[in-house]
Amino acid sequence: MRTPFTGVGTALISPFTRGGELDEAAVRRLARRQVDAGVHFLCPCGTTGENPTLTHAERIRTVDILADEVRGEVPILAGAGGYNTKEVIHLAGEMKKAGATGLLSVTPYYNKPTQEGLYQHYRAIAESTPLPIVVYNVPGRTGVNVEPATLARMAALPNIVGVKEASGNVTQMCEICRIVPKDFIVVSGDDALTLPLMAVGGRGIISVAGNEIPSEMVQMVEAAERGDFAAARAIHTRILPLMLGNFIESNPVPVKAAMAAMGLIEEIYRLPMTSPKPESKTKILQILKELGLLKGALV
Repeated sequence: MRTPFTGVGTALISPFTRGGELDEAAVRRLARRQVDAGVHFLCPCGTTGENPTLTHAERIRTVDILADEVRGEVPILAGAGGYNTKEVIHLAGEMKKAGATGLLSVTPYYNKPTQEGLYQHYRAIAESTPLPIVVYNVPGRTGVNVEPATLARMAALPNIVGVKEASGNVTQMCEICRIVPKDFIVVSGDDALTLPLMAVGGRGIISVAGNEIPSEMVQMVEAAERGDFAAARAIHTRILPLMLGNFIESNPVPVKAAMAAMGLIEEIYRLPMTSPKPESKTKILQILKELGLLKGALV
């Protein structure tokens, strides 16, 4: 049986209606598309889900819809992080009630705690909930990095089970895989670095590209899991332009533009996110065309 939160977890976008509300029907439809494509778990309410502009009620409702739709077919690793420990603890409890089976908790941002502060923050969350917690380390967005030694210390806490490592620092990734316990899950937070991380002990990816190409991400990661890196590299080489294209502007702007062009969602953002620049959209459409992903009318 697969260990929860290994393989491919898609960092789900949050679809909105033209009126700017959460598109609940699209949340359900996109979740079913993911499960049918074979993804191993779902990650709602993170950066890709425009978490900072979701209301508390929308976060809970998103998880509630997903839990109702998937009904245990795959785990739900719900975003529950932030810079106020007390608020994160409250949100963690609400996510559990809504049906989350684990928590993806981004490091505190803006207030930039020390390594000791990071440890105590995650310790307090872990002591407040029975749910497994995956630490989300993304210093490019938060301004703070979880150092390998600190992560190893967190790994000793019973329900801190893994890390989404998105530092972009391959040396740090190697050190983390070396220093943490064997059963501690290390997954990539960068699609393009999935295979390098898996080569040194990583267990998969929490993926942005999974929104567009879930089956291809699953095929790549499962090939790497069985040691067939030649097959995994072939897929990686083909889809790398999309992985990189998803970050030509701030995530999730490119991926939502791409999904709209694929006919999957309405291209609606919440400020301060806005539609990509015309030149960026042209690049996105060209990548989709080359991969055969454009909706027929747009080819």
